[in-house]
Amino acid sequence: MSTRTESALQNVATARENARSRATQSEWMPYLPPSRAPFAPSDVGSDALLWAETVAPGGYTHLRVARGTRVRLHDPSGDACAHLVALNAVETGERLNVADTQKIPWQAYLGVNHPLLSGDGRVLATIVADTSTQHDAFCGTTSDAWNIEKYGDAAPEGSSPSGQSLLALAASKHGLTSRDIPPSVSFFQGVHVDDDGSLQWRGSAGAGHTVELVAELPLILLLANVPHPRDPRGDYIVGPLQITAWRGTPTAPGDAAFTASPERERAYRNTITYAELAGI
Repeated sequence: MSTRTESALQNVATARENARSRATQSEWMPYLPPSRAPFAPSDVGSDALLWAETVAPGGYTHLRVARGTRVRLHDPSGDACAHLVALNAVETGERLNVADTQKIPWQAYLGVNHPLLSGDGRVLATIVADTSTQHDAFCGTTSDAWNIEKYGDAAPEGSSPSGQSLLALAASKHGLTSRDIPPSVSFFQGVHVDDDGSLQWRGSAGAGHTVELVAELPLILLLANVPHPRDPRGDYIVGPLQITAWRGTPTAPGDAAFTASPERERAYRNTITYAELAGI
């Protein structure tokens, strides 16, 4: 081996040793294994836990989850706002339909046992636990134009990214474009409709609240953590969003969500039949 080759190998070894000595766990990196997360659920076994991540303020993430996966969203500061879109991972043309999500259950406000429906009459996910109750299915997320008008910038890499730009980035990881993104629902920042039809901002329930979803089909979940478009505060204020996911079971006959109304039962039966036929 030549002296030059020995020197080059020594430099590589030195560089590798130096890089490894600097290795660290950023608070915005997914935890591997997820049981290492400081916020791993104490009531979920480490062998069942599948994912743990903190989404930065003004950040996004995307998950592909199996049918029955349970996903917990946690707002540790009281300022998170999780804008969520769900798509059928097997046939991405089937997506969250906010209008049907409000119409089919005869209830516009999201809460426990509320199904998130697609436009094909099936349930994509069900809200199975909720300590916040401050959510929104009316307004969607922020656009670039909205953020430029309010904050002066909307670039994804800037200080005030819009929800639409971040959801588009998340969608691109699955070969999708902004044209594939339907209106989203928002968790942890509430909006209600007054008697005159105007939207009333309710804001957050405070720090430490959680929402849990169960996937009724294999799903792609897109999440942007940005201020709600109706947030009256002038500054771009949003807190971290913690996410954990673990193995669970989809809604079945006899569950409260399944039998809540004839319309919901038909939607769940449509979902189960579709899944069984497809072998998923």
